[in-house]
Amino acid sequence: MDPVRLEAITWERLGDALAERLLDLKPSDGGLWPKVAFDGAPAARPGDLAARVHEALRVRGRSSLAVATEGFLRPASLRYEYGHEDVEAYYSSWFDTGALWREVFGPLEPDGTGRVLPDLWDPATDRATRSAPVRLAPGGALLLHGPLLLNHWFPFDLTVHVSLSPGALRRRTPEADHWTLPAFARYDTETAPAENADVVIRADDPRHPAWNGG
Repeated sequence: MDPVRLEAITWERLGDALAERLLDLKPSDGGLWPKVAFDGAPAARPGDLAARVHEALRVRGRSSLAVATEGFLRPASLRYEYGHEDVEAYYSSWFDTGALWREVFGPLEPDGTGRVLPDLWDPATDRATRSAPVRLAPGGALLLHGPLLLNHWFPFDLTVHVSLSPGALRRRTPEADHWTLPAFARYDTETAPAENADVVIRADDPRHPAWNGG
């Protein structure tokens, strides 16, 4: 059951509404760069929403940088140390949170350079991407998207959670990835993102999202 009443909205309006909110978002650390989480299981496609907000900010003259946690996966030898379908490893150690702190959040601290590494590891080749840092202009927003984001005490100024019911999550997750579903059930129990995120979007029907209005 949803903890709050959700209202129907289109993805286009949602991107615009979030962009408008970000125009006035002040970093809680007193720095120059607001940091936003777009949290959700891969089946919920939080990266698509981050891309919409990025574009909506662009047309409003505000810079932003969308970063996917998939670009900060640990090497396969570490991810699969306990097997290819180890739920505990997926839940707690697939993503290189240390690199995210160092390469993404560190440069955006009040005394940071603003030069963010957009990715570090290519999961397809299982090699370093060797990408160059990208300078985020003062006032530009970090749009970090990926699963299980609210588990790591990252210093977000706004958290957006794209939620799927258990049934919708199972239907929209490829069968080969069904082994990850217990990790998301645990996440819902331990972290309760649908209750604790600032903005909650229900996307069971991908054509007709609903949200809590932020």
